[in-house]
Amino acid sequence: MLAPYACRPENSRGRLYPETYSSFRTPFQRDRDRIIHSSAFRRLKHKTQVFVEHEGDYYRTRLTHTIEVAQVARTIAGTLGLNTDLAEAVALAHDLGHTPFGHTGEDAMALLMAPYGGFDHNAQALRIVTRLEKHYADFDGLNLTWETLEGIAKHNGPVAPPYPYALEEVNGAFDLELDTHASAEAQVAAVADDVAYNHHDLHDGLRSGLFTEDDLMQMPLTGPAFAEVDRLYPGLEKMRRRHEALRRVFGVMVEDVIAVARTRLEAAQPKSVEEIRAMGTPIIRFSKPLFQELKAIKSFLFQRMYRAPSVMAERAKVTQVVQELFPLFQRRPDLLPPEWQRDVAGARDEVALARVICDYVAGMTDRFALQEHARLIGPLEQGGGGRQR
Repeated sequence: MLAPYACRPENSRGRLYPETYSSFRTPFQRDRDRIIHSSAFRRLKHKTQVFVEHEGDYYRTRLTHTIEVAQVARTIAGTLGLNTDLAEAVALAHDLGHTPFGHTGEDAMALLMAPYGGFDHNAQALRIVTRLEKHYADFDGLNLTWETLEGIAKHNGPVAPPYPYALEEVNGAFDLELDTHASAEAQVAAVADDVAYNHHDLHDGLRSGLFTEDDLMQMPLTGPAFAEVDRLYPGLEKMRRRHEALRRVFGVMVEDVIAVARTRLEAAQPKSVEEIRAMGTPIIRFSKPLFQELKAIKSFLFQRMYRAPSVMAERAKVTQVVQELFPLFQRRPDLLPPEWQRDVAGARDEVALARVICDYVAGMTDRFALQEHARLIGPLEQGGGGRQR
């Protein structure tokens, strides 16, 4: 039973390349399945969330993060009467455009691509699902529905120009109405992303030793969670105590989003997904008190985890990998694999060539980028660059 403001598959605006309607899957289920079976989705297994992929088997990767986001999105969407398949599809696709080494790699790529139309991982995800995945006989990309593409582009809200070239290309072919909010399902995927990373970054930070449970007991939201566990389970073993506390933090975030959404939906009484898009404000979000508590946690994580000296040292090394591979391929595009040479040959100017190289480097996993840097340039040296061959 879908709410009136949910995205109904039978009302989808369709695909760029028309296809026969499946007899056993809705359009949004087909989108979800194509994303899961894509090459870009598989590569997320070896891409950074916070800690570089080789630093430990217990830390989240971009793939495990994505699976957690999809789980949260399905839970929230189902509770609110939204289309769980669309929410899941957007959640599964939201990080497909990430470079190796997470936001560190994205920052490096954005600087390198600034003269060539810019870089943004959301826009790159659209480029992947509309162009770079090349498996189907009738089209490049995955030929996703308009609603899924809209969700990838706008799950964080309306997008203002100037657009990265990758977003401009997709929007020119299939107008995504970038000046409006996305569907409630896409908004759910965005909030689910926040829930997932706030939860698992606390887990990973504790496991790494960058901060302790005592530190979190001084924080809003996490402090009361640990206190409740200590009251209910005095003397609980360390790892179980940690898990019990953080699962409570997780639950508070999900319950808060659902309660706020129900209140706002009841007040607004939207009759359609178009009314959701036209509201001018997101319908799915945290309450103001919880948002302030999460800001304090994010500030803590920024200082103690994302900008910790050991993390910053690793950031400097992996930034160097991207910064040295990209110009090397600009000088020597013949070093790209044979299957990329057709794209190289079709690049008629410096801008087009840079975009081909961006697609190649951005698609690398952490381990492949490190291997290629070592093979083509030389091993990373402490505090210095690789040896150019």
